[in-house]
Amino acid sequence: MIVVAKLKARSGEESKMADALRAMVSKVEKEEGTLVYTLHQAQNDPAQFLFYEKYADGEALKAHSSTPYFKELFGTLKPLLNGAPEIEMYNELAGLQK
Repeated sequence: MIVVAKLKARSGEESKMADALRAMVSKVEKEEGTLVYTLHQAQNDPAQFLFYEKYADGEALKAHSSTPYFKELFGTLKPLLNGAPEIEMYNELAGLQK
């Protein structure tokens, strides 16, 4: 199961958002069913962030979304966000990993 999450920071809050999102990556590292959890920042718009996430299955995603640190993150992000996050779910069809 693949999740793509896009978040946009309010003007002037890019650094705070980057710090909060980076901190999340180290916490997620301990989750067994989270296979990939990669944070990106847009080259042409530093306010735009993207997470590419890959989970073993729906249960792993549910476990991730139920953690205290996941819920805490959204409390931290609320005043930093410019609009609601865009979350999309995908099924992986093919890929390359080196």
